[in-house]
Amino acid sequence: MLFLIPAYLSENTPITHFSPVIKDYIMQTDFFFVENEKTARKVIKFFAPDKKQSDLKLFLLDKYTENSDIKEAQDRMLNGQDFGLLSEAGLPCIADPGNLVVKWCHEKKIRVIPISGPSSIILALISSGFNGQEFSFNGYLPIEKGEKKKRIQYLESELQKTGYTQIFMETPYRNNALFEDLCKFLSPQTKLCIAANINDAEHEFIKTLSIKDWQKQKPELHKIPAVFVIGK
Repeated sequence: MLFLIPAYLSENTPITHFSPVIKDYIMQTDFFFVENEKTARKVIKFFAPDKKQSDLKLFLLDKYTENSDIKEAQDRMLNGQDFGLLSEAGLPCIADPGNLVVKWCHEKKIRVIPISGPSSIILALISSGFNGQEFSFNGYLPIEKGEKKKRIQYLESELQKTGYTQIFMETPYRNNALFEDLCKFLSPQTKLCIAANINDAEHEFIKTLSIKDWQKQKPELHKIPAVFVIGK
């Protein structure tokens, strides 16, 4: 079996926010696909502090991974070994490369077990006040300035044309630059929700304002995990 194990969005999230079954599944196997070993070990310790870290067998699964890179793990699964799949944050396979192994499991008729947990994308959407019936997640915007401008203006045109809420993210150290670009390239009347430090009770910041109002109050978002949402 492949367990799709959620990670916390913030280390400050109380353990009571999560289902006890997460610990049960972590305790059931020593084998995990992970995007980052250091983060994975912290998440495993958070949910299952009694788990012996020395017993863990971690296989890297990032955006560059191909099936040939994880053949040893796949062979173990074909021989009956259970595995867990851990995201860097939130749910596996959403803004996360884990779908590679999930797709392979379906092809090999290996059971996939999703486990409920937080998704920063969904939590940002439901906190925004925007259309939650029809929305698009657009991943990360281009880094190059000209391409980023085109993408921002395209997302705004899609919002105006279809009414679909548009969700996107940025690498945390580039958040402030993205905010400046949104204020520069979006129409003053367009509404923007910024959801930062989600599930961190002490530092959580979620606010929806029009661009003209955001221009009057710049938030500090440097190196803070955040989700950006534009909508009506």
